Amino acid sequence: MAWDETRSWIAGDANQPLYQALLDDAATAPARNALRKKVVRPDEMPWEMARQGLLKHLINEAMNTRMETVDAYMQIIPPGSRSGKHRHLAEECLYVLEGSGYDLHQDCDVEITDEYFWKPQDLVQRFDWEAGDVIYIPPNTIHQHFNADPARPARLISSTNRIFKYSGLNDLEQIEDAPEYEAGAVLTAETIRQYLRNPG
Repeated sequence: MAWDETRSWIAGDANQPLYQALLDDAATAPARNALRKKVVRPDEMPWEMARQGLLKHLINEAMNTRMETVDAYMQIIPPGSRSGKHRHLAEECLYVLEGSGYDLHQDCDVEITDEYFWKPQDLVQRFDWEAGDVIYIPPNTIHQHFNADPARPARLISSTNRIFKYSGLNDLEQIEDAPEYEAGAVLTAETIRQYLRNPG
């Protein structure tokens, strides 16, 4: 009989108000959100000398903005230089604000089971871009951005969806560092100007 199953599912003494926590979180969200930024000013956007290159974070989970699902940064590539090379499971979209150059993309074969495996394919593809273009990075593609202009910087706006991270798929691997990368470097408007004048 069905009630014979009681011996299995009735076991356990743990109590926790998890559903009530969801209700409480929803009820207090408007007050919390009122304290989160809807407008972020340039001086509130943190610089980072990252392994991927010179970044100015526009929207990031750590910045206390109203944005729940998207992270975005501006990448500055000095004249004749390049970004780092990396791979991530999330797809990425970049808008070219300034400059011209090209991307190198290398697709990977992926297997996701209890473990996660990826292997680069042999083909490396080149995609040229210039100001006004949008660059699409497919999921799990090794990619790198190159500034083809020896005299002018390139600026790209990168956007990725952080839902991948919340889904347990926050796979990000740095394969090559940007030439400008220096651990612990402190960036200011003046140091950025120096990078733009003196590539490498």
